[in-house]
Amino acid sequence: MAFDGVTIAAIVKELNDTCLGGRLYKIAQPESDELLLTIKTGDGQRRLLLSADASLPLVYLTGQNKPSPMTAPGFCMLLRKHLQNGRITAITQPGLERILHIDIEHLDEMGDLRRKTLIVEIMGKHSNIIFCNEDGMILDSIKHVSGLVSSLREVLPGKPYFVARTQDKLDPLSCNREQFLSAVASRPAPLHKAIYQSYTGISPVLAQEVCHRGGLDGDAPTAAFSSLELEKVYLVFREMMDRVQNGDFAPAIAYTGKQPTEYAALPLTLYSQGPDSLRPCASISALLEQYYAEKNTLTRIRQKSADLRRIVQTALERNVKKYDLQLQQIRDTEKRDKYRVYGELINTYGYGVEPGSKSFEALNYYTGETITIPLDPQIPVQENAKKYFDKYGKLKRTCEAVTTLLEETGAEIEHLRSIQTALDIALQEEDLVQIKEELMESGYIRKRNPGSKRPKITSRPFHYISGDGYHMYVGKNNYQNEELTFKVATGNDWWFHAKGIPGSHVIVKSEGKTDLPDRVFEEAGALAAYYSKGRDNDKVEIDYIQKKNIKKVAGSAPGFVIYHTNYSLVAAPSCSLKEAD
Repeated sequence: MAFDGVTIAAIVKELNDTCLGGRLYKIAQPESDELLLTIKTGDGQRRLLLSADASLPLVYLTGQNKPSPMTAPGFCMLLRKHLQNGRITAITQPGLERILHIDIEHLDEMGDLRRKTLIVEIMGKHSNIIFCNEDGMILDSIKHVSGLVSSLREVLPGKPYFVARTQDKLDPLSCNREQFLSAVASRPAPLHKAIYQSYTGISPVLAQEVCHRGGLDGDAPTAAFSSLELEKVYLVFREMMDRVQNGDFAPAIAYTGKQPTEYAALPLTLYSQGPDSLRPCASISALLEQYYAEKNTLTRIRQKSADLRRIVQTALERNVKKYDLQLQQIRDTEKRDKYRVYGELINTYGYGVEPGSKSFEALNYYTGETITIPLDPQIPVQENAKKYFDKYGKLKRTCEAVTTLLEETGAEIEHLRSIQTALDIALQEEDLVQIKEELMESGYIRKRNPGSKRPKITSRPFHYISGDGYHMYVGKNNYQNEELTFKVATGNDWWFHAKGIPGSHVIVKSEGKTDLPDRVFEEAGALAAYYSKGRDNDKVEIDYIQKKNIKKVAGSAPGFVIYHTNYSLVAAPSCSLKEAD
């Protein structure tokens, strides 16, 4: 993976081609270290993702939206205050540094034209997104860096912005023959290492590519090559840098077999033989999005589950909206009985009403009150009764149909929220496999092609030993909850679950005993609270019951049960027990 200065240069060109002159329509901060900018251009909207994640910083255009927190972070609010509807006037890169400058022109509160700069630094764990004014003063940053954290540079509001020079590297875009030969030949290191250590923005894989095109072994020491051979490598290097300066990029992903292994903004000829192959991409953004989707090597579980979370969140939002609409439809049918009464009263008293009347008063024999019944003067009085009965019948049928749909939608919402909780509980990548399978089975993710090999399920429920030596099992997802409750647990084992909220099934094996120590119930209740949606609450109400009283509803989602009589306790969420070997 080579998110180097050349990749940044390709991104700068792409952004200049697509986003320059556009206006910042939306500014969102979906993650603590990530921005999503929606840019309105003459060719439509673009979404620009800026991530300062320490493990995987990224910058690329994406077609995917991401859910944002209910309350926007302070940094996001500051950007909205200053940059909302601002126009992008320049997108630049200093030299071949892994730094992106986005200059934005906007009007301040007084209506005066101002210029601000959003700086994205792609520097591994030191990655950051910094917001500066026209004088180069830092207004704020997505990560604050104090003098206690870094002695080289403080990144704090009110501090001047500058790039800390930690390495004495040369600018590859301005390199010449003498400089190259002097810098590279003088380093007692393998040739490819000498190249990327001498020049900024050059990744190891790109340095290997230079050596490969020059016909030399990049792993051999520089001392092993003659000046003529090194000069040949220089010519290749110069040619590649000329392509970068001219914006002549050809992004491609390198595959070994079916596995993506590397990528670059320039063709990697060293991956064009044997089991290796190159697959060109339409743009550098498309490359990055495709590569990291296929590679699936995200280091944080939140990132690893980001796609699943997005799918669940999108489906949940859709179903919540559907539920609200269905609820409104039912509310709209609540007055259906009124139309039935109108029809009955017209049939009872309507014989005396003059044709063409717009209304008449009648005694409602259900309530004893006199009511006014509207009439359509264009039709006979008795036809008004039929009209009201038809309206009543339609609303009644609607109510019955929508009530069924409402129950189905409510169950789906509950199911999706349980999956959300399972994603929160997941600690390792293998924990996500079953969740993804469930989403496939539920139709939220497209099922794999027929004949495709199903992934191996290696995730297992949590297993704890209570203070009194009783075995406790906690499901990590709905499939595991189902298995624990209906396969692992036996009749007299105890079942625990957070009341009224999504959470794990907790099973306590009773070992054939009828009475368990109070401490066992307290520990199991604490586990049920901890592995639930109420984990962050001080107290959570827990239902517990023996397994023999738990029933599975036919056709319901995995892990969903019913019970009619249960005990309750209140527990503080805690997981103080050690996992069993």
